[in-house]
Formats: sequence, C-alpha cells, structure tokens
Amino acid sequence: MGLYEELVSGQTCASVIGLGYVGLPIAISLARTLSVVGYDLNASKISRYCSGQDPTHEVGDAAVAETTAQFTSDATQLQRARFHIVAVPTPVRIDHTPDLSPLEGACRTLGANLTRGSIVVFESTVYPGVTEEVCAPLLEQYSGLKLGVDFKIGYSPERINPGDKQRRLETITKIVSGMDAESLELIARVYELVVRAGVYRAPSIKVAEAAKVIENCQRDVNIAFMNELSIIFNKLGIDTQEVLAAAGTKWNFLRFYPGFVGGHCIGVDPYYLTYKAESVGYHSQVILAGRRINDGMGKYVAENCVKMLIRANKQVKCARVAILGATFKENCPDARNSKVFDAVEELREYGVEPMIYDPIADPQEVERLYGVKLVELKDLTNLDAIIIATAHEVFKAIAREEFEKRYAQGVKTIIDVKGILNRQEYENAGFIYWRL
Repeated sequence: MGLYEELVSGQTCASVIGLGYVGLPIAISLARTLSVVGYDLNASKISRYCSGQDPTHEVGDAAVAETTAQFTSDATQLQRARFHIVAVPTPVRIDHTPDLSPLEGACRTLGANLTRGSIVVFESTVYPGVTEEVCAPLLEQYSGLKLGVDFKIGYSPERINPGDKQRRLETITKIVSGMDAESLELIARVYELVVRAGVYRAPSIKVAEAAKVIENCQRDVNIAFMNELSIIFNKLGIDTQEVLAAAGTKWNFLRFYPGFVGGHCIGVDPYYLTYKAESVGYHSQVILAGRRINDGMGKYVAENCVKMLIRANKQVKCARVAILGATFKENCPDARNSKVFDAVEELREYGVEPMIYDPIADPQEVERLYGVKLVELKDLTNLDAIIIATAHEVFKAIAREEFEKRYAQGVKTIIDVKGILNRQEYENAGFIYWRL
C-alpha cells in the first residue's frame, strides 16, 4: 500500500505547519477527507482554534469548531504524519532582503520530527531555489534522513486571497510540483482531494516557485502604474477615477486601480525575485521602480491631507485627523505591512497624531505591530479631516450625514484614498474632497 492509500484510509495522517491565513484553510479543507494535525508554535493561537474561534475570518468559527483537524503547539505530534505542508510567512527585513527565518525554523522543527517515507510540500512564497537549496538541506540536517531516499519534497504555492469569499482554496487552480515524477503525482493526487478547480503540474520545483512570485510582481507593477498616473493626473487637475472609467470601455484595458499596496504578498514578494536577480548579477529596473512608487504612497497621501487642511484654513499642527482603516486590504482583519501606517508616520512629522478607527482589524495585532491603539467610532468628534484609507464595506455604508456630524466648525476635508464615495455629492455639500 502506497502513501496515498495510507492517507485516504486513515492509516497515516497529514500535517499543516503554520496555521495563519494560508495554513488554516488548508488544514480545514484536508480534514474533510484526511486525518490532519495542524501545528503552530503560537500556543495562544492554538488555544483559540481549539475553542472554536477563527481570528483570521477566513473559514469562520463554525468551521473551526466542527473540524476534525487536531490543533497543537506540540511539535512531536508531527511524527504521526507522513505528508507535511509547510505554510509559514516569508517576510522581508527592513532593508527589503528576504527573511527566511520563519521558514528555516519550520524546517528545523519538522526535521526533528520527520519520519521515513514522508513527503514535505512547501507553500510559502519564496524565490526560485529556496525549496531545494535552503529547505531540503535543513530537513536532512535535523532529521538525519537522506533526501530522495528517506523523504521527498515538493512545492505548491499558496493562492489564498484574504477576505475573498468567492475565490477560495477549493475554487482556485493549484500549481503543484515535486522533486521527481513519483512525488509530483502523489502531491497532485492529495491536493485533488480538496481543490475542485483542479491542479496544474509544473515541470519543476523552481518553475512553481517562480510562477508564484511573478503573480504578485505583475499586480504590483500594474498598481504602481496606476499610482503614478494618479500622481500625474492630480497635478493636471484631472480625476483619475474618471480617466480609468473612460479608458476601461476598451475591451483589452486592464482594470487596475491606485491605492496602498501592503500586506504579506504583493508588497513583499517582488523583493524576493529582485534579491535573487541581484545574486546572479542583474539589477531589476521595472520591478523595483514599481516598488518605489507603491512604497511611497503613504507619504503621498499624508502630504495631500496636509495640503487640504491648509486649503481649508485649518491649523495643521495638532489637527484632529481620523483615519478609517488600519488593515492592508478591505474586509480583512490582517494589518501586517499595512501602508496606512506610513501615512501615520508622515502625519506625525507635521505634528498630527491621527486617530485610527477600524472595526475589522484585530486591535491587539495593531498595537503589537505598530504601537497604536485603535479608537471607537464615538471618539471621532470635532474632526478637521477624515482619511478613508481602506475600502471596508462598513465604511461604504456610512452616509454623508454621519460623516458631517463628526467634524468641527469650518470647511470639512475628506481624503477618499480608494474612491469609495460619490465625489459630486460631497463637493456639492461643501466638502474639500480628494482621492487618488
């Protein structure tokens, strides 16, 4: 009996290492068919999962409460599994170089508990070569086992879109790869148990790694182009949203929009590719140019908020500015690498300490990451300006009258970063309105 048959019959189990926005949905989905151990070194997170809570909002409390997956922070439980999926974060350091320490730590932990005959599949976004050149040697070192003889590896890049309730793990084509034909086929068959959209068998691990990293590079460059257009059109006194609506009537016009680019994917992954490119003697031009533009948008929005305050005859220093939204994208509680806080830092340079309101974000995570305490809606009074930084549905539902009553006397300024409001309505009501 092969490993696949043992998994399906319950004679052995699968493990998911790293139970965040990527790992948790995988563990929940696999557990509908297989026996699953879900491991994370964060004991408090495991405690929340065991009590039926889903702080990621990706699968919901009911799914977590009802799953047969066994959540644990005890790494020795990994010894029960022979099919392992590693889904830990791959951030960048302050100098924008890859930080592989979470991935390396996961390899050490798994290696110490790896058994013969296992398959290890990595889902973390990396530059081409990491799986075979970094992860495999660590697994060998800490397990004492030999790659290709005692265990095999593969790579299947995650395509989770946090906050998206339509495009889920099951409905997105899954790229899979293995170190040889045998491992590729086994990995593909396991993922086919849960991915209804089917799997794409990549010819090599490096191809699968490269495919993942360029997905987000492409989006990053296209959004950077929109952000640059926004800067140009604002100088020309043209509304960018109106330009995009007009251009969008052409059948092949790509629908991208200006905005903040943060999070743990689009704002990070391009640096993995450019880092690898540098190692082989090529300095990226287009990708890094896009990164510079997108990384500067927080400062740009803050500067324009200051200009609008001056235009409204408001004193900038100590102005009461509210920022609506702390997360890196709409309708998602994840605040990692949120560019909203770049705007916060720039406003502080002008003597403004903004109040941040976000009913979607995790207040503890925001305070831990940025040292900022979120305020409640009732605290937003006597305002000089409002910045709508994130396009949460709850913000779209706020009526103009609700905004109006939160301002102090004088001209009201509103910065609508993603353009979720009706510009004409607000200008007709006397607001100074600005958007990307």
